[in-house]
Amino acid sequence: MGTPPATAQPQVTKHFTSSVLLWVRTEQARQTGMDYWKGPHSGIIAATPGLEEYRQIHLAEHNPGLWPATTGVETAIPAERKIDGIAEVTFQSALSPLKGRKQTALAYKDEVNVFRRTLLYAGPPNTSRWYDVASPAETVGARTVIYLRRRPGVRPGEFRRAVKKELVPALADTGMLKELRTQSFMPWIKKMWDTPRVAHDNPADQRFHASIILGFAEPAARAAFLSSPTVRNLSHQLKPVVSAIHAYDVEAALTYVKSGRILPHYKE
Repeated sequence: MGTPPATAQPQVTKHFTSSVLLWVRTEQARQTGMDYWKGPHSGIIAATPGLEEYRQIHLAEHNPGLWPATTGVETAIPAERKIDGIAEVTFQSALSPLKGRKQTALAYKDEVNVFRRTLLYAGPPNTSRWYDVASPAETVGARTVIYLRRRPGVRPGEFRRAVKKELVPALADTGMLKELRTQSFMPWIKKMWDTPRVAHDNPADQRFHASIILGFAEPAARAAFLSSPTVRNLSHQLKPVVSAIHAYDVEAALTYVKSGRILPHYKE
């Protein structure tokens, strides 16, 4: 990728975040599973000590892929691997996961009631970044969450630099975003989230290495952004380091824990 012109970049805060990719069970209506996740299961996670934030990212049922088609890059989301939702958990410190072990054990037992497959993607502390691209008064009316797969043969450091130093500044410089969050993932390890009676199959050629959440004022702004020449150019620039770009339509982002406090009702 070429280096973009130097511009003033938004302030960024660094966090310790994990994301669990979720597929609801198929022997019942999809909405039944999504509602259970939103209700009873959310209470288990929200009560975990040491959380800074807990969000549920509910993805639309119809999700063929929002990213523009790019030769040599997988932008169509395979139907058999299409994600239903994402549990986005941000910890107060590196020790927080130890504080929440008892509550995590309850989550382990409850997963089978709603999910058929779960995959934990974790990053080291301070590798989750939230960019200050809008004022607190501005609202997000539409989102897309994007998963990136590193191209075989590309070194992890080269991939991370392309995302951090080139892709993110170019996205922020558009002036269209109301939310911008990124995560860099450690190599996926099944044992980090091996819940009983739930599938955790994740072939090497299907794994992801980073995610980006983009927020917009409204769906029309999101559509205009994703069809813009800027995004098409970025996609071609990413091709040397990225083999897949899966951009999901986000139906809702529900916050249950904010600034370390359990909310009395989730906030959209």
